[in-house]
Amino acid sequence: MNNELVIIERNLNVPAIKVWTAITNRDQMAKWYFNLKEFKPEVGFEFSFTGGPPDKVYIHLCKITEVEYCKKITYSWRYEGYEGISYVTFELFAGGGKNQTRLKLTHSGLETFPANNPDLAKRNFVAGWTDIIGRSLKEYLEK
Repeated sequence: MNNELVIIERNLNVPAIKVWTAITNRDQMAKWYFNLKEFKPEVGFEFSFTGGPPDKVYIHLCKITEVEYCKKITYSWRYEGYEGISYVTFELFAGGGKNQTRLKLTHSGLETFPANNPDLAKRNFVAGWTDIIGRSLKEYLEK
């Protein structure tokens, strides 16, 4: 089976440290992402949260697998009670100016989720990440 990837890239008009803090600080994450009980940008740290369509709640189980300060963070992403494991990577690159950062989000391994569950279809991840990165995070950072 082919590797299902979602890649979302956005240029943000803020320095990389501001983006890094937004994607690794629990209090800031609650304002644009999900409300996590706890989050530490440390390899091995596990966290969970709920999300999904209005009629179905999924428990997301995640574990940080890679951290490169102010450059990259990766964590596994799976669902309680369902097969499959995927990986979410946030990468930061210098933008065009001093206070610009290019953010690249990659969500890989979607093909490992049950193909018969339409909630876990690639199009839903594309729509979700496009909104989260392209609207929520961008508005939060550039306000």
